[in-house]
Amino acid sequence: MSRVAIVTGGTRGIGAAIAIALKTAGCKVAANYAGNDEAAARFRDETGIETYKWSVADYDACAAGIGQVEADLGPVDILVNNAGITRDAPFHKMTREQWREVMETNLNGVFNMTHPLWGGMRERKFGRVITISSINGQKGQFAQANYSAAKAGDIGFTKALAQEGARNGITVNAICPGYIATDMVMAVPEKVRESIIAQIPVGRLGEADEIARCVVFLASDDAGFITGSTITANGGQYFV
Repeated sequence: MSRVAIVTGGTRGIGAAIAIALKTAGCKVAANYAGNDEAAARFRDETGIETYKWSVADYDACAAGIGQVEADLGPVDILVNNAGITRDAPFHKMTREQWREVMETNLNGVFNMTHPLWGGMRERKFGRVITISSINGQKGQFAQANYSAAKAGDIGFTKALAQEGARNGITVNAICPGYIATDMVMAVPEKVRESIIAQIPVGRLGEADEIARCVVFLASDDAGFITGSTITANGGQYFV
C-alpha cells in the first residue's frame, strides 16, 4: 500500500500505533501533533516517521501543514482524524471554554483536516478518510456532554460525507474504540480500571494495535466497498 497518509495526534497513544501500522503497510506517513515536542521528537527518532506540528483546531494551520506534508511526501491519499482532547465536567459545572475547546478539536478539527484534502482526492478519484470517534459518541458518558456530542458529530459527518465521496473513489468511515490501554487510561487508579474492565465482556482493555489494524484495513484497496460505516471496537461493551 504505497500511499501518503496523515495521522493527526499521531505521535502518542492510538495515533502512534496507527502511524506505525500504516508505515509497516508501506505508506509514507506524516504524524501530526499539537504540543508535546519532546514526545514527538522521541517518536520520530524511534520510528523514522516524520512529525509535523500544528493544531487541528486552526483551519489555516491545517491547510498550511497539509501543504508542507504534500511538498515533502506527495499528495495525501489517506487521512486519519485521530486528534482529540477531553475537558470533562458534569454539565452544570461545564464552562463555555470546556465546551468550545472540545468542539474545536474533536469536531471542527475533522472538518479542518478533511476539507483542504477533499478537492485533491476528488480529482485523483481516490481517498480514504478515517475518523476515530468513540464508544462515548455512541452511548454517551457522564460528565462528557461536550466529548460525547463531538464524537457523535464525527459519526454524522462520516455518514454524510461518504455519500458525497462514493462516486469519486473516496471512502469515509469511522472507528469507535472502547477503553484502550493507553497511557491516559493506565494512569487512572487501579480500582477505577478494574471497574471499567468489569463492564467489558471480553474481560480486558483493548490494545492500540487492535485499533491500528482496523485503520490499515479501511485504508487499503481491499476496503473499497466499505464506506459510511462505523466499526465498533469495544470488546462487547456496547452494541449498536
